[in-house]
Amino acid sequence: MTRVFSGVKPTGHLTLGNYLGAMRRWAAVDQHRADALFCVVDLHALTVDHDPARVRRLSRQAATLLLATGLDPQLCTLFVQSHVDEHTRLSYVLECVATDGEMRRMIQYREKAALERERGGSVRLSLLTYPVLMAADILAYGTDEVPVGDDQAQHVELTRDLAVRFNQRYGHTFVVPRATHPAVGARVMNLQEPLSKMGKSDDSGPGIVYLLDEPDVVRKKVMRAVTDSAPEVVYDRAAHPGPANLLEILAACTGGEPAELSGGYSSYGALKKDTAEAVVETLRPVQERHRLLCADPVYVEGVLRDGAERARAMARPTVDAAYRAIGLLPAAETALSTAP
Repeated sequence: MTRVFSGVKPTGHLTLGNYLGAMRRWAAVDQHRADALFCVVDLHALTVDHDPARVRRLSRQAATLLLATGLDPQLCTLFVQSHVDEHTRLSYVLECVATDGEMRRMIQYREKAALERERGGSVRLSLLTYPVLMAADILAYGTDEVPVGDDQAQHVELTRDLAVRFNQRYGHTFVVPRATHPAVGARVMNLQEPLSKMGKSDDSGPGIVYLLDEPDVVRKKVMRAVTDSAPEVVYDRAAHPGPANLLEILAACTGGEPAELSGGYSSYGALKKDTAEAVVETLRPVQERHRLLCADPVYVEGVLRDGAERARAMARPTVDAAYRAIGLLPAAETALSTAP
């Protein structure tokens, strides 16, 4: 059975972009067709300055929202990254295979490091090396497919390179994974800055629709979305990114095609209104299930505990094999005392 792995980083409140670009497919498709693992990658949230209490709070919220979107612990494995030590065990081994040049070529590193320097802060080493930890997240489970947004495709390519290099140098140990992308909605853009991704870590709140936004807040944000001065509603991401973003969101929510939908609108106001209502209805069942799950925190904690146990059992054989392959001496088994 095909094995799928993906995760969400608790650096901010999850957004419509997270849902349409990844989470909805995980629940509707991936958990039914594959041996699927989904992870709250909390260690990745430590690569920049952060509030520890907020990371814990957002990690719990992310796990609850993943369940609210329809992930079923009877069909998939849901867990928190830091609860499974094999991720960090394997990460260091892969750092011994990766190169400094590969890390510094990562687009996200260059962008985030530049932003951090502009703010007058220092760049943490973990920001440079976190793509290797992401590779460990994937490779530890013998993953075949990694459903990701377009912005993470480069990291999956790095993962593939590291797997191939390790296998060639030390013997076949890892499955070489591939990235998969949904056809529409893979990269939802900021409503106020349609050339930028709708990121959960972004400070531009008016351009971001969060999964837990109230319906009136969603409507207000969509109705204020940036369009342009073109007299007709056309689908052209390069020339008209604002309208194209709205059309892609509408298409992702309704199951249509952006280019075909554009022909049904003679004004941006009508497009915005229909898009807003489509988003509200898409988020309604997620928000309702989230409220129910928040009322039963013991259930959520149990899901994460059981998920971590299953994940650990799956990852340990591969990580142990990587340790042996690269030359590390196996630990001696501790003998149980039989003394009275």
